[in-house]
Amino acid sequence: MAKVTLEHGAIIDGFVLDKCVHHGGMATLWAATRPGLDAPVLIKVPKISEGDDPAAIVGFEMEQMIAPRLSGPHVPACYGVGDFTRQPYVAMERIPGETLYKRIDELPMPYGEAAAIVEKVALALDDLHRQHVIHHDIKPSSVMFRPSGEAVLIDFGLSHHAQLPDLLQAEFRLPFGTAPYMAPECLLGVRDDPRSDIFSLGVLLYFFTTGVRPFGEGETLRAMRRRLWRDPVPPRKLQPDYPPWLQEIVLRCLEINPSARYPTAAQLAFDLSHPDLVKLTARSRKLERDSFLSVWHRRFNPPLVRLSEKSNIAGHLTAAPIAMVTLDVTQTSPELDEAIRVAVKRILAAIPGARLACVNVLKLNRVAIDKTLDEQGNNKHIDRLVALAHWAAPLKLDQERLSTHVLEAFDPADAILEFAKSNCVDHILIGARQHSFRRSLLGSVSSKVAAEATCTVTVIRPSRVAGVRDEDVVWQEPVI
Repeated sequence: MAKVTLEHGAIIDGFVLDKCVHHGGMATLWAATRPGLDAPVLIKVPKISEGDDPAAIVGFEMEQMIAPRLSGPHVPACYGVGDFTRQPYVAMERIPGETLYKRIDELPMPYGEAAAIVEKVALALDDLHRQHVIHHDIKPSSVMFRPSGEAVLIDFGLSHHAQLPDLLQAEFRLPFGTAPYMAPECLLGVRDDPRSDIFSLGVLLYFFTTGVRPFGEGETLRAMRRRLWRDPVPPRKLQPDYPPWLQEIVLRCLEINPSARYPTAAQLAFDLSHPDLVKLTARSRKLERDSFLSVWHRRFNPPLVRLSEKSNIAGHLTAAPIAMVTLDVTQTSPELDEAIRVAVKRILAAIPGARLACVNVLKLNRVAIDKTLDEQGNNKHIDRLVALAHWAAPLKLDQERLSTHVLEAFDPADAILEFAKSNCVDHILIGARQHSFRRSLLGSVSSKVAAEATCTVTVIRPSRVAGVRDEDVVWQEPVI
């Protein structure tokens, strides 16, 4: 069957081409329309002429397989694909605006602005990973933003889908990716670890806050392999006013061994959205690169040689959830507090990679003026933070796994639900109070949270018999 001539007015499976909006090295992009589809369309067509890179064609096949399986606000909607017998293409939603690449001339960005951008990209990555996909090409030109603010990831030609054949890995032996952003393990052929995307996002954050890339521009395999043993220059060496919390995050993302990085993109986004709660380690204080002896040891005792086991994206995410426990520190009930603590201990013991957020809601008055101090002259907010820390002390958690939060809101249930949604919480644990006439009329906070949460919810009641605890588990299955 004859190929379609790509020009203005040409019709491909009902899509009418308008104009070419981008002419790249691997594909061309056309603005298009389709009768009955009230949305701007972008048609991506691969280059398959004599001499074109065969890897680009295989990458386009991967994109054709992956794009129709993706959904949600963080990816372009896919409207159709065409096979190679007539005209290969991917028809997708046309996102208005430019990619992050257009902002490179503004670098370095203010620290807070760059952190806010990368936080949104991390949330988009978390959503992508929960759809079984590792992007493998996170860089400024692969990120756009909707008018509503959500980050959108584009270009899935180098991606790995856990439920599809990995054609790039099966047909080629060289690593594929954009050299400055490629994770060390990718150089060794590892393509099934979602923490590779976290490394790339760390490169982007380093670049946007310092104006230089942590591993330079080297594109030869020899130059790229140095990141298997050589750490980057600490940002504070380049910019003395670099915030310690931001360097802690950046250098953790750029750890050579994936196990030392953030376990999930959701946990990275959590730290970026709560800079005052980031637990500082020796990373935050570094002013020089690792010593020659440390580098020499890594050079001949590489930390990545043990990466031979096949990874499972869903299992990886399940092993590092964000748990949230909501506590009412103003109405103490030793029995309920202990019941909640026992339930939390059980989860943390079963899932060593879990992170815990202890939350209390300071209820605001809708009519009266709220007072910062209580009747004894103590700051309410600080007192509750102290009470949360006291409650969590027996858990003996590493600081990187624990944070405390006091939310101020008119509606406690709404505040809990919003915190859980914006911080990608996987499991909410909440105590149930005794019945009262007011609660029978208005409903309880726990019942509203259980009814409306999009994650697992455990409602805990104090035991009626010593040593026995009652739990009501409400399961809203997350997309993993």
